[in-house]
Amino acid sequence: MSFAKSSTGCLTLLSQLLWPSDGHEGSYRGDDSVPRPDGAQPLKHALATFGRSTDFSQLWTLATSHHVIMRAFPSLHRLLAAENANGADWVHRAIVKEQERIDHALSFLHPICGALEDAGDVIVIKSLDHWPDLGSDLDLYTNADAGDVVAIMRKRFKAQVAERSWGDRLASKWNFIVPGLPELVEVHVARLGQTGEQIAITESLIAQSQIAPFGLYRFRVPAPENRMIISTLQRMYRHFYVRLCDIVDNAKLADAGLVNYESLKSLARPAGLWDGLATYLVILSGYVKSYRGEGLPLPLLVTDAARFDSEPVRFRRNFLRIPIFPHSVRLYLSEWKRLLLNGELRNTLRLSLLPGLATAAAVELKLTGSDKGIW
Repeated sequence: MSFAKSSTGCLTLLSQLLWPSDGHEGSYRGDDSVPRPDGAQPLKHALATFGRSTDFSQLWTLATSHHVIMRAFPSLHRLLAAENANGADWVHRAIVKEQERIDHALSFLHPICGALEDAGDVIVIKSLDHWPDLGSDLDLYTNADAGDVVAIMRKRFKAQVAERSWGDRLASKWNFIVPGLPELVEVHVARLGQTGEQIAITESLIAQSQIAPFGLYRFRVPAPENRMIISTLQRMYRHFYVRLCDIVDNAKLADAGLVNYESLKSLARPAGLWDGLATYLVILSGYVKSYRGEGLPLPLLVTDAARFDSEPVRFRRNFLRIPIFPHSVRLYLSEWKRLLLNGELRNTLRLSLLPGLATAAAVELKLTGSDKGIW
């Protein structure tokens, strides 16, 4: 079975592990729509298709790219062990390996944060949202001077600055290669957004940040509302696809009642992100509902503001793809218009460069197979 043919089954199994079905039928339709479980099929039936090591390898690949190893595989291991089924040992080894990677990464992340705090405020963004999973790189935000950040990383950690793309320069972010650390350390300096157009929301990012424990360490992380905004920026305005970790992360915040939606709207609307954020949450809610039978407890102010729901989202090339035309384009125009009305002319100009940047990246990808130097 090729990965292209089996990946939909892998996604379904991972989703069932994360949101066990309660017998309700999902709402997705179409041959290429997001796969959903049949209410009459228990999780054990889905497990029956994963008896060969190649299947588990493919499942691991998808779970890794979606950052859900530590949230999905322990349940998978318990089920396999209880059935004395093939693959239990393999899954256990995968969990141990991933935990070792996470522990190793945190042992670097903690002193890096401490060192950069000598130059300004430092917050870990995105990477720790997936806890107990961890992202594929280590993302930080700081209001420190960029020159100080580079100097500290080079002097204290012997880090090299990775080649910066056009997008990196616009977004005001630096990637560092740290000896002994497989993950890149990505530092966003004073700006957020694909073109660095978002500066107003960074004030609340710092003011409302919290210190929380992660394993043996404690890190400063964004408040729930800012986590949702940053996640929206990344998924709805940059990559245009959603991962399982994004769904789990935000569902956990919503289910726990940790989000003040009035405050969330007051932060996102002036930045031109409210429509995109509301749409994002409705998409996530629809996916969750298709597996556990009920969506996220979203208030009307969110659902009424959504531009579209989960219906047009499709699972292609191993991710849940959000259509760019016309759906995402309308969200981009909404952000652009709001920044212009706010009088943020420089930030509006930055955002105006996005279509050209995206076009150049698409051409480069087609010609060379990589858009790294641009995007």
